Amino acid sequence: MPYPQTKKVDTVTTYFGTKVADPYRWLENDQAADTKNWVQEQNKVTQGYLTQIPYRDAIRKRLETLWNYEKYGAPYKEGKYTYFSKNSGLQSQSVVYRQLGSTGTPEVFLDPNTFSKSGTTSLAGLSFSKDGSLAAYQISEGGSDWRKVIVMKTADKSLVGDTLKDVKFSGLAWRGNDGFYYSSYDKPMAGSQLAGKTQIHKLFYHKLGTKQSTDKLVFGGDKTPRRYIGANLTEDERFLVINAANTTNGNELYIQDLSKPGSAIVQVVDNEKSNVSVLANVGSKLYLETDFNAPNNRVVTVDAANPKPANWKDLIPETKNVLNATTGGGKIFANYLKDATSLIEQYDMSGKKERSIALPSVGTAGGFGTKKEEKETYYTFTSYIYPPTIFKYDIATGKSTVYKKAGVQFDPSKFESKQVFYNSKDGTRVPMIITYKKGTVLNGKNPTLLYAYGGFNSSVTPGFSTSNIVLLENGGIYAVANLRGGGEYGEKWHAAGTKLQKQNVFDDFIAAGEYLIKNNYTSKDYLAISGASNGGLLVGAVMAQRPDLVKVAFPAVGVMDMLRYNQFTAGAGWAYDYGTAQDSKEMFDYLYKYSPVHALKPASYPATMVTTADHDDRVVPAHSFKFASKLQESQTGAAPVLIRIETNAGHGAGRSTAQVISEQTDKWSFMFQNMNVTPYQNN
Repeated sequence: MPYPQTKKVDTVTTYFGTKVADPYRWLENDQAADTKNWVQEQNKVTQGYLTQIPYRDAIRKRLETLWNYEKYGAPYKEGKYTYFSKNSGLQSQSVVYRQLGSTGTPEVFLDPNTFSKSGTTSLAGLSFSKDGSLAAYQISEGGSDWRKVIVMKTADKSLVGDTLKDVKFSGLAWRGNDGFYYSSYDKPMAGSQLAGKTQIHKLFYHKLGTKQSTDKLVFGGDKTPRRYIGANLTEDERFLVINAANTTNGNELYIQDLSKPGSAIVQVVDNEKSNVSVLANVGSKLYLETDFNAPNNRVVTVDAANPKPANWKDLIPETKNVLNATTGGGKIFANYLKDATSLIEQYDMSGKKERSIALPSVGTAGGFGTKKEEKETYYTFTSYIYPPTIFKYDIATGKSTVYKKAGVQFDPSKFESKQVFYNSKDGTRVPMIITYKKGTVLNGKNPTLLYAYGGFNSSVTPGFSTSNIVLLENGGIYAVANLRGGGEYGEKWHAAGTKLQKQNVFDDFIAAGEYLIKNNYTSKDYLAISGASNGGLLVGAVMAQRPDLVKVAFPAVGVMDMLRYNQFTAGAGWAYDYGTAQDSKEMFDYLYKYSPVHALKPASYPATMVTTADHDDRVVPAHSFKFASKLQESQTGAAPVLIRIETNAGHGAGRSTAQVISEQTDKWSFMFQNMNVTPYQNN
């Protein structure tokens, strides 16, 4: 491959006496002309390679056909209206509609497709006042985490006050109709707004009709420095609830009784050793969900007058399955993870189990939350072969009825999805779900995509992907492994894949690939691996450790420089999972060994397409720029090493439909090309 010449600059940093060369550090400057030129040259090579793939247009057309069906979001009530989202098929962004009650004629309430000509400005949050008369919505431009907030009267959609700017990692919590709470950082200096550090989060109160510059600081700032601060109000608006944390796992908890003017903010939990949140309240009785002394989570109650953990009482005790609870209709819905799939139970507010909720099959159910006075709620059910279907649920009777069924061209009866368990390097039993067309012959020649994440206590549960139809209907196999580092089996499972145990995650992924090969689902020549963000790190690390394992690799928006990740945006908050190179010599040595940018050595690597975006201010694109440069330098084999850099896009959320289809087209084209597989031969 005629790769662009990437200059190397003599840059060295010393960690605990070890000198580490960083010749591609200049690519961290996303504003520099030479970085922009490098991006253009790399994209030119990438597009040149992709355009010569003969069936690329066939894949694009097939994806456009598959995507072109109506997609709905579950409805919810605000004031006298019922709201829902809908995409007619290939619209860039989904549109928010509303109707009177459940039978009124739907009308457009908010159309994000009018926000920009390119369709790359997206709706990133929508919050209503309790009576539904006011709405505040967030917009993201080009996929950035930096947001603007616009307020409107719902009756006539007229705007209220000025647009709030520079809001980041924030919910919007209304207090009556007077104003709302939101969170943000001081924006980095000009020239580094995407990559610059964001360290001290602040909680503000915005009073309608006043300038943002006069907004009151409620919590955070120099006196109580935290990287992440979130706030919400209990449904009766009596309590302001504040979550504060310096990392992505564990939080302090504070409450303020707004029914008492001038009341102080009271600390409930004074450390970040556990996760805790307020589910609901009945008067002064608080319902909390926590993993404190319960790695798989439990629900407890406590009086707000004496809310310390010593006074907590179990309401729904911890079980062997991981709990995620919501409330609605005066009930608690316990959504358990059983081997990464959903099990739902309904409880009354005294903790009495009322029923287990029957689901259509094994898969993922999400939703159930609604207001206290509602008699019904909605949930969405999906699996790898069950397109997302919205169900209406009668809270009193427990009856579920189909509300909206997906119209995608897919016949689930022709496919199967089964869960297997395999042993990792240290003997740990790891679950994996494998999906393919019925009748597929396991001869080791099936094009297979293995996906995983393995981090931040995040659980990968079964979910339908329109894009994956292209793989499945061409005789391919889609496999998802539930690695340590995730939340599938609670905090113990998560902790087993953090800091000095991070290698467990890579071992789990490698063992998944070996299982697929050993059991003849595929072979080295037909296996691809994929992961995004922390999953991009996973793919990069496994490529460096086992370049012989797979044929194709897709590291997306990955954290690739483990020695410097904490120098950008909110990266310092990821230290709970990763540790930092500054922590200790032991931690530095551990990170340095697996850090993808540093672990690459001259070898024959898989065909690789790195993907990132120019507006990614979560995992800055410099990670991918440096990794691609080092990989192109290190590749001794004939397989291509490309980087695909999306413009006007961020870490993933908010991309237009056209951007998504374009990226998926290129992914499948690149994979089939390098496996020497020709899709749609009969089309």
